[in-house]
Amino acid sequence: MDFFDILVSILGSTIRLSVPLVFTALAGLFSERAGVFDIGLEGKMLAAAFSAACVAYITASPWLGLVAGIGVSVAFSLVHGFASITNRGNQIVSGVAINFVVAGLTIVLGQAWFGQGGRTPQLLPEGRFSPIILPGVEALRDIPVIGPLYANVISGNNILTYMAFLAVPISWWILYRTRFGLRLRAVGENPGAVDTAGISVTWLRYRAVICAGILCGFSGTYLAVAQSAAFIKDMSAGKGYIALAALIFAKWKPVPVMFACLLFGFLDAFANFMQGKSVPLIGEVPVQIFQALPYVLTCILLAGFIGVANPPKAGGVPYTKER
Repeated sequence: MDFFDILVSILGSTIRLSVPLVFTALAGLFSERAGVFDIGLEGKMLAAAFSAACVAYITASPWLGLVAGIGVSVAFSLVHGFASITNRGNQIVSGVAINFVVAGLTIVLGQAWFGQGGRTPQLLPEGRFSPIILPGVEALRDIPVIGPLYANVISGNNILTYMAFLAVPISWWILYRTRFGLRLRAVGENPGAVDTAGISVTWLRYRAVICAGILCGFSGTYLAVAQSAAFIKDMSAGKGYIALAALIFAKWKPVPVMFACLLFGFLDAFANFMQGKSVPLIGEVPVQIFQALPYVLTCILLAGFIGVANPPKAGGVPYTKER
């Protein structure tokens, strides 16, 4: 396999591994732009993955699995909203609690329902999102550079992959070109001014966490019903936290969020490729070193190498209406 074939393979893996990060980081973007920190992205993604896998297995329909994943994720978002918006609780504690509850609950329910150690049965092909072959693949396949990239990187992905990258410009348009987006950003910066204008801060923040729940539902469903063919214990594997790091790295802006997620996806893909490979003058490097690369980069980037990343001014602060 020559260098270009290796590059195409890694780029294809980069796209696939970036999808859950893109969905989850956009979820955090909506929530945090409204002033609600959401550490519970990891838990909601995991809950969505479990729900989607269960329903897709029972119904043999990936779309019903997606609906179930979104529904359960939104339910946990509303729990987070009830704790942190309505009751003005600590948003970090609420999010961490969701992560712990979901991590344990999925294992217990999986074992009780299927008896397979906390995982769900293998999905049949009709219960998964299948790859989509775009038009013109065969005609362009033999064209140097363009053909392999189109056939193996752009084409051959499932519909959720295309929806993830389509969600980026849609999110940008909602946040920067709609009245809802303007108000959502305003409530994250100065909720008092929004309240003075006669707009409900509470309702705006609830709508933001609902948007976050929907996007986490897509993310979790992708993990269990598109990328894999079953739910596996703790299959989110810290992707919610990496998505948060990508969100901070991108300074809470949709398009930079996508590129940050692609960067983390590339590191993950490179780590997978380097497993068992020998490095010149060094020899075979332990796989744990490559697996740690995304987390090492996260620490480096967040240690001040990206400049000042200021979150929304009202982020993490419960709003109390002045009397």
